[in-house]
Amino acid sequence: MTNVVYHVVEHDGGWAYQVDGSFSETFPTHEAAHKAAARAAAEQRQPGQTEGIVYEDKTGKWREEVSSGDDRPDTSVDD
Repeated sequence: MTNVVYHVVEHDGGWAYQVDGSFSETFPTHEAAHKAAARAAAEQRQPGQTEGIVYEDKTGKWREEVSSGDDRPDTSVDD
């Protein structure tokens, strides 16, 4: 199973969480960023519906996949 880690980091004059190189919006405090990361991590663990998805990978190639609604990752928040 995949493990997704949300990292709370200083960003753009405040605090944000970062996942796989992408930053969230900026929050005024570390605590606010941590709470937002914990909420996002919990939401990502929730099962959903099986759906087709389209995304651009790291090399710039567009990919199409079927995402199973019950194949959710483990998540955690790292300060």
